[in-house]
Amino acid sequence: MIPFDKIPTPCYLLNEEALEINLQILHMVEQAADVKIICALKGFAFWHEFPMVKHYLSGATASSLNEAQLIFEEMNTEAHTYCPAYTKEEFPLLLQLSSHLTFNSLSQYQNLLPLYHSAGKKVSLGLRVNPEYSEVSTDLYNPSGENSRLGIRRHLLGDTLPPGIEGLHCHALCENDSYTLERTLQALEQKFGTLISQARWLNLGGGHLITKEGYDIDHLVHLLQDLHLRYPNLEEIILEPGEAVGWQTGVLVAEVQDIIRCKDFDIAMLDTSFACHMPDCLEMPYKPNILNARDARKGDKYVYRMGGNSCLAGDFMGMGDYAFDHPLQIGERIVFDDMIHYTMVKTTFFNGVKHPDIAVWTKDQQLEMLRQFTHEDYKNKLS
Repeated sequence: MIPFDKIPTPCYLLNEEALEINLQILHMVEQAADVKIICALKGFAFWHEFPMVKHYLSGATASSLNEAQLIFEEMNTEAHTYCPAYTKEEFPLLLQLSSHLTFNSLSQYQNLLPLYHSAGKKVSLGLRVNPEYSEVSTDLYNPSGENSRLGIRRHLLGDTLPPGIEGLHCHALCENDSYTLERTLQALEQKFGTLISQARWLNLGGGHLITKEGYDIDHLVHLLQDLHLRYPNLEEIILEPGEAVGWQTGVLVAEVQDIIRCKDFDIAMLDTSFACHMPDCLEMPYKPNILNARDARKGDKYVYRMGGNSCLAGDFMGMGDYAFDHPLQIGERIVFDDMIHYTMVKTTFFNGVKHPDIAVWTKDQQLEMLRQFTHEDYKNKLS
């Protein structure tokens, strides 16, 4: 049991044991389905744990030069790289850091191919395709929408892969299960099956929430095994979840600094910020669980709205209030659950608000403080 009252606040705290369990599940799928599962840094970039990630998984995927460099430095491997748009200045550097590289459009492929040939390094090139099918309910996270800028539509491609292209990349999921993947595969194969049959590898992107309780892993394994049988030409089938790596592996620990009494409810003012430290709560939006609290219902006695500590008027949990079994006190810990994936990677120094510390609760039940941010970190981000 983690003694949250002893954790300095605000603090992102990763549970190393929970992370290893997720990685073991993903490795089991790799082995059973004969696929490669790689960690997407856009969802999980906790690089202190990259040695453990590399032990269980087959590498990592980058969506920027910074991510590719972090993979190369801290995982000691080359990245699977996909960027929506490459610059001519960064492209040669990305080639040096990558084993696979995917183009988002035919124009980028055509314009940058001369730079690839002059680089003198063999990198397996691919194209991202848009299956024009998605079951993602939130438009902000739907990569296959009608006017999506991500991926090439079928009518823009001929009957053969362009010269030098060895793979296809499709990302159309977000927090989805294996049955959504099954229907997505049907749409993908209906449109792009003739091209898949010419490819050396197929990347099915992220959004596979394999480590969530209740996910049908056996069904996923059978889907991927059958995909191998339909396309024996595929030397690699790749999945690149980030959220499934970090799912339920850690928390954001905050402290109540003040209680604001309003007409209709009370607000617990925290030493952390939704705008700065939990932006998905405003962007998606969604409501995270708080340990030892529940969604407020009519008649609950101790109901609080959570308020962030930036001066943005909308910096509060607007998706509903929380009920506790006691009145909150100043100095009390508020522990937001499942705050490691797609949270730490999005933080900002907006308003100069103190950035949460980063720590690990190790497998031998010890607190290891990794990073405490200073004024210099805030200042150096500006000029």
